[in-house]
Amino acid sequence: MAKDGTMRGGRRAGSGAKKKALADRIADGNTGHRNIKVLTPPEPGELPPGRDMPKPKAFLGRKQANGKSFMAKKIYAATWRWLNEKGVDQLVNPDSIERYAMSAARWIQCEDVISEYGLTAKHPTTSEPIASPFVSMAEKYKSAMARDWAEIYQIVKENCATDYSAGNPHTDMMENLFKQKSL
Repeated sequence: MAKDGTMRGGRRAGSGAKKKALADRIADGNTGHRNIKVLTPPEPGELPPGRDMPKPKAFLGRKQANGKSFMAKKIYAATWRWLNEKGVDQLVNPDSIERYAMSAARWIQCEDVISEYGLTAKHPTTSEPIASPFVSMAEKYKSAMARDWAEIYQIVKENCATDYSAGNPHTDMMENLFKQKSL
Protein backbone atom coordinates (compact mmCIF):
# COMPACT_ATOMS: atom_id res chain seq x y z
CA MET A 1 0.00 0.00 0.00
CA ALA A 2 1.27 3.48 -0.87
CA LYS A 3 1.63 6.27 1.71
CA ASP A 4 -1.57 7.90 0.47
CA GLY A 5 -3.57 4.75 1.30
CA THR A 6 -4.12 3.55 -2.27
CA MET A 7 -3.33 0.05 -3.41
CA ARG A 8 -0.70 0.59 -6.08
CA GLY A 9 2.85 -0.40 -6.68
CA GLY A 10 3.96 -3.88 -5.82
CA ARG A 11 5.79 -6.47 -7.79
CA ARG A 12 6.68 -5.55 -11.35
CA ALA A 13 6.17 -7.82 -14.31
CA GLY A 14 9.30 -9.81 -15.14
CA SER A 15 10.95 -9.12 -11.80
CA GLY A 16 12.37 -11.82 -9.59
CA ALA A 17 14.27 -14.98 -10.34
CA LYS A 18 13.74 -16.47 -13.78
CA LYS A 19 12.22 -19.92 -14.04
CA LYS A 20 14.67 -22.76 -14.28
CA ALA A 21 14.82 -24.69 -17.55
CA LEU A 22 12.90 -27.99 -17.53
CA ALA A 23 16.01 -29.92 -18.57
CA ASP A 24 17.89 -28.42 -15.60
CA ARG A 25 15.06 -29.27 -13.17
CA ILE A 26 15.08 -32.88 -14.37
CA ALA A 27 18.88 -33.07 -14.12
CA ASP A 28 18.81 -31.65 -10.56
CA GLY A 29 16.30 -34.29 -9.48
CA ASN A 30 13.16 -32.14 -9.05
CA THR A 31 14.16 -30.41 -5.81
CA GLY A 32 10.77 -28.65 -5.63
CA HIS A 33 8.94 -32.03 -5.48
CA ARG A 34 6.20 -30.81 -7.80
CA ASN A 35 4.94 -32.82 -10.73
CA ILE A 36 6.96 -32.03 -13.85
CA LYS A 37 5.08 -32.05 -17.13
CA VAL A 38 7.45 -33.33 -19.81
CA LEU A 39 6.56 -32.82 -23.46
CA THR A 40 7.92 -35.43 -25.81
CA PRO A 41 8.96 -33.94 -29.14
CA PRO A 42 8.18 -35.80 -32.37
CA GLU A 43 10.87 -37.57 -34.34
CA PRO A 44 12.89 -35.18 -36.55
CA GLY A 45 11.05 -34.39 -39.78
CA GLU A 46 7.80 -35.93 -38.54
CA LEU A 47 4.69 -33.82 -37.94
CA PRO A 48 2.10 -35.36 -35.64
CA PRO A 49 -1.50 -35.19 -36.96
CA GLY A 50 -3.23 -31.87 -36.30
CA ARG A 51 0.01 -29.94 -35.86
CA ASP A 52 0.26 -28.14 -39.16
CA MET A 53 1.99 -24.79 -39.28
CA PRO A 54 -0.48 -21.94 -38.73
CA LYS A 55 -0.78 -19.96 -41.93
CA PRO A 56 1.18 -16.70 -41.62
CA LYS A 57 -0.63 -13.46 -42.31
CA ALA A 58 -0.42 -12.12 -45.88
CA PHE A 59 1.57 -9.00 -44.98
CA LEU A 60 4.56 -11.18 -44.01
CA GLY A 61 5.13 -12.12 -47.65
CA ARG A 62 4.39 -8.93 -49.58
CA LYS A 63 6.81 -7.46 -52.08
CA GLN A 64 8.70 -4.43 -50.81
CA ALA A 65 9.11 -1.03 -52.45
CA ASN A 66 12.57 -2.01 -53.71
CA GLY A 67 11.07 -5.04 -55.50
CA LYS A 68 12.66 -7.63 -53.22
CA SER A 69 10.57 -10.16 -51.37
CA PHE A 70 10.09 -9.68 -47.64
CA MET A 71 11.87 -12.34 -45.59
CA ALA A 72 9.36 -12.42 -42.71
CA LYS A 73 7.47 -15.41 -44.12
CA LYS A 74 10.69 -17.46 -44.37
CA ILE A 75 11.72 -16.50 -40.84
CA TYR A 76 8.22 -17.36 -39.57
CA ALA A 77 8.40 -20.82 -41.19
CA ALA A 78 11.95 -21.50 -39.91
CA THR A 79 10.99 -20.46 -36.38
CA TRP A 80 7.83 -22.58 -36.39
CA ARG A 81 9.76 -25.60 -37.71
CA TRP A 82 12.27 -25.20 -34.88
CA LEU A 83 9.46 -24.94 -32.32
CA ASN A 84 7.79 -28.00 -33.85
CA GLU A 85 11.02 -30.02 -33.62
CA LYS A 86 11.22 -29.13 -29.93
CA GLY A 87 7.56 -30.13 -29.44
CA VAL A 88 6.45 -26.76 -28.10
CA ASP A 89 4.87 -25.22 -31.20
CA GLN A 90 1.37 -25.41 -29.71
CA LEU A 91 2.47 -23.45 -26.61
CA VAL A 92 3.71 -20.40 -28.51
CA ASN A 93 1.12 -17.98 -29.83
CA PRO A 94 1.43 -17.57 -33.64
CA ASP A 95 1.18 -13.79 -33.14
CA SER A 96 4.42 -13.92 -31.12
CA ILE A 97 6.13 -15.76 -33.97
CA GLU A 98 4.79 -13.19 -36.46
CA ARG A 99 6.05 -10.29 -34.34
CA TYR A 100 9.48 -11.90 -34.11
CA ALA A 101 9.57 -12.64 -37.85
CA MET A 102 8.49 -9.09 -38.72
CA SER A 103 11.11 -7.49 -36.45
CA ALA A 104 13.85 -9.80 -37.73
CA ALA A 105 12.95 -9.17 -41.37
CA ARG A 106 12.85 -5.40 -40.87
CA TRP A 107 16.22 -5.52 -39.09
CA ILE A 108 17.69 -7.45 -42.02
CA GLN A 109 16.12 -4.95 -44.43
CA CYS A 110 17.67 -1.99 -42.55
CA GLU A 111 21.06 -3.69 -42.43
CA ASP A 112 20.80 -4.30 -46.17
CA VAL A 113 20.15 -0.58 -46.80
CA ILE A 114 23.03 0.41 -44.50
CA SER A 115 25.34 -1.92 -46.42
CA GLU A 116 24.20 -0.43 -49.71
CA TYR A 117 24.23 3.31 -48.84
CA GLY A 118 26.59 3.55 -45.85
CA LEU A 119 26.36 4.89 -42.33
CA THR A 120 25.97 8.57 -43.25
CA ALA A 121 23.30 10.49 -45.12
CA LYS A 122 22.78 14.04 -46.34
CA HIS A 123 20.59 16.35 -44.24
CA PRO A 124 17.51 17.33 -46.30
CA THR A 125 17.77 21.09 -45.71
CA THR A 126 21.41 21.86 -44.88
CA SER A 127 23.02 19.12 -47.02
CA GLU A 128 25.44 18.46 -44.14
CA PRO A 129 26.39 14.84 -43.41
CA ILE A 130 24.31 13.20 -40.69
CA ALA A 131 23.99 9.69 -39.32
CA SER A 132 21.82 7.53 -41.52
CA PRO A 133 18.31 7.12 -40.07
CA PHE A 134 18.52 3.44 -40.98
CA VAL A 135 21.13 2.92 -38.25
CA SER A 136 18.72 3.92 -35.47
CA MET A 137 15.86 2.04 -37.15
CA ALA A 138 18.01 -1.10 -37.34
CA GLU A 139 18.87 -0.75 -33.66
CA LYS A 140 15.18 -0.43 -32.72
CA TYR A 141 14.19 -3.46 -34.80
CA LYS A 142 17.08 -5.45 -33.37
CA SER A 143 15.94 -4.57 -29.85
CA ALA A 144 12.34 -5.53 -30.64
CA MET A 145 13.55 -8.76 -32.25
CA ALA A 146 15.56 -9.63 -29.13
CA ARG A 147 12.55 -8.98 -26.86
CA ASP A 148 10.26 -11.07 -29.06
CA TRP A 149 12.79 -13.89 -29.22
CA ALA A 150 13.30 -13.82 -25.44
CA GLU A 151 9.54 -14.32 -25.01
CA ILE A 152 9.49 -17.31 -27.38
CA TYR A 153 12.71 -18.81 -26.03
CA GLN A 154 11.48 -18.61 -22.42
CA ILE A 155 8.48 -20.78 -23.35
CA VAL A 156 10.79 -23.30 -25.04
CA LYS A 157 13.21 -23.29 -22.11
CA GLU A 158 10.44 -23.87 -19.56
CA ASN A 159 8.83 -26.74 -21.47
CA CYS A 160 11.55 -28.61 -23.36
CA ALA A 161 13.25 -31.59 -21.69
CA THR A 162 15.74 -32.11 -24.54
CA ASP A 163 18.52 -29.82 -25.79
CA TYR A 164 16.67 -26.69 -26.87
CA SER A 165 19.64 -24.63 -28.09
CA ALA A 166 20.63 -26.62 -31.18
CA GLY A 167 19.52 -25.26 -34.54
CA ASN A 168 18.30 -22.02 -32.98
CA PRO A 169 16.89 -19.84 -35.84
CA HIS A 170 17.68 -16.66 -33.90
CA THR A 171 21.42 -17.34 -34.15
CA ASP A 172 21.17 -17.65 -37.93
CA MET A 173 20.04 -14.04 -38.52
CA MET A 174 23.36 -12.96 -40.06
CA GLU A 175 23.12 -15.83 -42.51
CA ASN A 176 19.65 -14.58 -43.44
CA LEU A 177 21.16 -11.14 -43.98
CA PHE A 178 23.70 -12.58 -46.42
CA LYS A 179 20.95 -14.53 -48.22
CA GLN A 180 18.93 -11.31 -48.62
CA LYS A 181 21.76 -9.83 -50.69
CA SER A 182 21.42 -12.50 -53.34
CA LEU A 183 17.67 -12.04 -53.88
